Amino acid sequence: MNAILTDGLRALGLDPSRAPILEKYGTLLLEGNRVTNLTAITDPDEVARLHMLDCAAVAACVPLAGKRVLDVGTGAGFPGLVLRAVEPSIRLTLMDSLGKRTDWLRETAPLLGGSPVTVIHGRAEEYGRETDFRERFDIVTSRAVADLRMLAELCLPFAAVGGLFLAMKSGDCAAEKAQAAHAIAALGGTLREDRVYSIPGTAITRRIVVMEKTAPTPTQYPRRFARIRKNPL
Repeated sequence: MNAILTDGLRALGLDPSRAPILEKYGTLLLEGNRVTNLTAITDPDEVARLHMLDCAAVAACVPLAGKRVLDVGTGAGFPGLVLRAVEPSIRLTLMDSLGKRTDWLRETAPLLGGSPVTVIHGRAEEYGRETDFRERFDIVTSRAVADLRMLAELCLPFAAVGGLFLAMKSGDCAAEKAQAAHAIAALGGTLREDRVYSIPGTAITRRIVVMEKTAPTPTQYPRRFARIRKNPL
């Protein structure tokens, strides 16, 4: 795993000396997966490529040093905890609705060094209305598999004006972006140029849809999740 991570970080233009931290994270992930459902990927080399290097690529696409970063629907910490591993100066908050995962993250994050990590067990549509979280973050990320209209309503309220929401997507999502353009604008966002990258050591191409927060999100958003799912903007 270490060689894959070292070479992959170098290929992404990132500091290869961070590979041991990512290797430790991958080892802890696979150990924790025996008890809690954290990942469907169980081969260490595939964890290195399809989790660690895939998420690390975000750090190669936008400046993260010193930023306030929120990862929504983080699961086992992707991409947030990987970003903190390769850029330890970020001020990271991880949010997930599943308590078993947030419990594991609270135990695991301190073992990886770097700045303290805040772990929130809760739902984005609820925390997005709280003043301590609403429009407080420089960077909001999500690797969740969901329609971009839903992701925008769940995530853009957290971004400060001038900040970014980075939605990790696979392949060509031009139609999905076009469908989401109205929702993004209504939530105070503006679409910027996508960041496209290949995962080192694979033939897989990924895409980061970049939304800049250019105006405050109207107070009626986010709505309750049932309404977001039933009637996306």
